[in-house]
Amino acid sequence: MADPRSARLRLLLLVRLLWGVAWRVGLIAALGALAACAFRPLAWWPAMLVGVGALAVLAGRVPRARWALLVGWLWGLGHFTLGLNWIATAFTYQAKMPAWLGGLAVLLLSAYLAVFPALAAWGAWAARRRPLAQALAFAGCWALAEALRGWLFTGFPWNPLAASLLGDFAHPGLAALLPWLGTYALSALAALLAAVVGQAVLALWQGERSPWRLAPAGAALALLALAFHGPAKAPQEGGHVAYTVVQPNIPQPELNDPTYFEDQFQKTARLSRAIGPAGPRLVLWPESGVPDFLREGYPLEYYQATTFAADPLLARLRIGRLIGPQAQLLTGSIDLIMAGNRVAGARNVVTGLDSAGRITGSYAKAHLVPYGEYLPMRWLLKPLGLERLVPGDMDFTPGPGPATLDLGVLGKAGVQICYEIIFPGAVVDGAHRPEYIFNPSNDGWFGDWGPPQHLAQARLRAIEEGLPVLRATTNGISAVVDSHGVVVQSAGRDVAARLDGTVPPALAPTPFASAGNALSLGWALLLLVAAALVLRRRER
Repeated sequence: MADPRSARLRLLLLVRLLWGVAWRVGLIAALGALAACAFRPLAWWPAMLVGVGALAVLAGRVPRARWALLVGWLWGLGHFTLGLNWIATAFTYQAKMPAWLGGLAVLLLSAYLAVFPALAAWGAWAARRRPLAQALAFAGCWALAEALRGWLFTGFPWNPLAASLLGDFAHPGLAALLPWLGTYALSALAALLAAVVGQAVLALWQGERSPWRLAPAGAALALLALAFHGPAKAPQEGGHVAYTVVQPNIPQPELNDPTYFEDQFQKTARLSRAIGPAGPRLVLWPESGVPDFLREGYPLEYYQATTFAADPLLARLRIGRLIGPQAQLLTGSIDLIMAGNRVAGARNVVTGLDSAGRITGSYAKAHLVPYGEYLPMRWLLKPLGLERLVPGDMDFTPGPGPATLDLGVLGKAGVQICYEIIFPGAVVDGAHRPEYIFNPSNDGWFGDWGPPQHLAQARLRAIEEGLPVLRATTNGISAVVDSHGVVVQSAGRDVAARLDGTVPPALAPTPFASAGNALSLGWALLLLVAAALVLRRRER
């Protein structure tokens, strides 16, 4: 007969083991979530130092490489689950899918993205024998892992660690180094600073007071404090191109409802008319800015579903009269792809119109949002009841890539639609460098955290490329960002607004603008070589 005391003892040991595992797993994931608080809208930059620094230290103190990978993955799970919580909001706007699926989608995406911090944690473990080498290897592997995240499976570089080094609207912070580093190398710098601070905290915990261990951490803290809390940077003075950025404040549930199309147009129209003396003027409307099809040649039923039924010419003339003489409009719209007499696809485009209703140029979005603008593996997912996050049955077709629209006296405009602006090194046509970047967007399905994060990444591109960025969104956050990343004007969320001014000047091409992501990867490799040299010297 079994001894009941022995069974109770085994159960108690099992409970204690599970509890020990659970609180450790929870702590690691919580540290990752803490680091995500350094991104917008919270922007608590010390949280990055604590969360990322703890990851670097913990990864170097486990006995096996696979344990380091597990630590990094658990950390990443918490980090991305909190940082990308806005994705769950998209499911509340898609009636064909239950809202609860949004939380599951965030967890599944985070489980995949967590692989990349795990690679950085492995780098810290591999160089654990010497603190300096560990910090260098961790930083170099972080940059390479982020670059891989921005490329693999079409890429998802949202919230690079570099964004935690971006200051408020008047302070670029350490992001001012972007022209010489690029985003991925700036992320490496953030990881390096965090690792150095984490090692110093560990040394103090262990009773070590060596200035060689503590001085670098003090320098890192002083550098960050100066970058974030030093004197504000004055915005650049405007150039010669006058603009009107329009934010009509269209609620997301109404955006794709034809019964609201005319009301939406009138909201946008009221904010777009010329004020003051006539002259050349650039009018910027958001993504989804025009419900009308603006080109001829489509089946009649498509025109009848929009505001100005059956006549794209009249729709263009109405817009031309609205913006007034000498003005040009850049607006988000939809173009259809025809195969004979049938519609074979669609493109998410920016269309240029002059005051006579003529189409002056067009750009087709090249980097589409998976599950938002097209459904991967549609043959499998649609029968399972899984649809795109944005309502609609037709997948978009990608355009050829970055392009520059020559608008004559209104300058040369680069265009990046919505999500495209988050991809470093892929936002400008290098052969035809623009004078500014227009970034129309619909952030209405991005929740509370998505819009400020989106704007932060647009600011990174402005600094990186040395080009001003003008953002027009349906309901915020619209903004004009100068070439140093300073926000010159902005319109908050859920308000109707217009921004008027002159486009800030572009800078000369930055080192990053010339070299692209090769510059960032070069810095990453340099960090790894330095780590290897430090380890080799120790072995001698």
